[in-house]
Amino acid sequence: MNIWELLVGLILGAVEGLTEFAPVSSTGHMIIVDDMWLRSQDFLNEKVANTFKVVIQLGSILAVVVVFRNRFIELLGLKKGTSGRRLRLTHVIVGLLPAGILGILFEDYIDEHLFSTKTVLIGLVIGALLMIAADLFGGRKQTVETVDQITYKQAFSIGLIQCLSLWPGFSRSGSTISGGVLLGMSHRAAADFTFIMAVPIMAGASFLSLVSKWKYFTVDVIPFFIVGFISAFIFALISIKFFLKLINRIRLIPFAVYRIALACLIYIIYF
Repeated sequence: MNIWELLVGLILGAVEGLTEFAPVSSTGHMIIVDDMWLRSQDFLNEKVANTFKVVIQLGSILAVVVVFRNRFIELLGLKKGTSGRRLRLTHVIVGLLPAGILGILFEDYIDEHLFSTKTVLIGLVIGALLMIAADLFGGRKQTVETVDQITYKQAFSIGLIQCLSLWPGFSRSGSTISGGVLLGMSHRAAADFTFIMAVPIMAGASFLSLVSKWKYFTVDVIPFFIVGFISAFIFALISIKFFLKLINRIRLIPFAVYRIALACLIYIIYF
């Protein structure tokens, strides 16, 4: 691969890492940036290009594991948790089931029909409206201050809402944090649960995408994936720590305004 192609991988990895855990849709941003400016499809098979946008999430996943390493060690039973902690691995599994099942059933349809700038714009706007609703109405009956107070019913309900994020542009973190806030969780508690759930569901999606598209891979695209993975990891590590410090202060509406403004700008430029 030439320098430009590797630079494309670096840029897309940076976009993924910076936006994966902010409620703005990393996949949506990658699709917009790639379709409008970078055009990775010009030197990659289209299916490989789409797979890249899923697989480099592994870099972001690794960043989550690093930031929440002690929590994951406790969830896996390798270390006793802090006294009074209630979050268990079963809460995470319950939250993962709805989107996990639908993701497996509709993976091919999503890959073939929803990876476009037009569908992303729809997801950006509708997701923004959900986030605004969460900030306006969710804080009225806040009962869960920390992720350790989450119930199985709340975990499953958040999992159902997470299904919306299968539509590119909707944002997995945007849907789950909004859902958690509407269900009575603080913004930080909802964000923590979102990040913890991200690891298995994003790892599973990446694995399925790799397996189903394996025949399209050649040795020459491996450097492209490696560069994107490293870039996504570094930028995700930075963005996670920054986002967790901000979320309880600024909440969701500023991100919603950004999403709507971005959708309008892209619509004017692209259409």
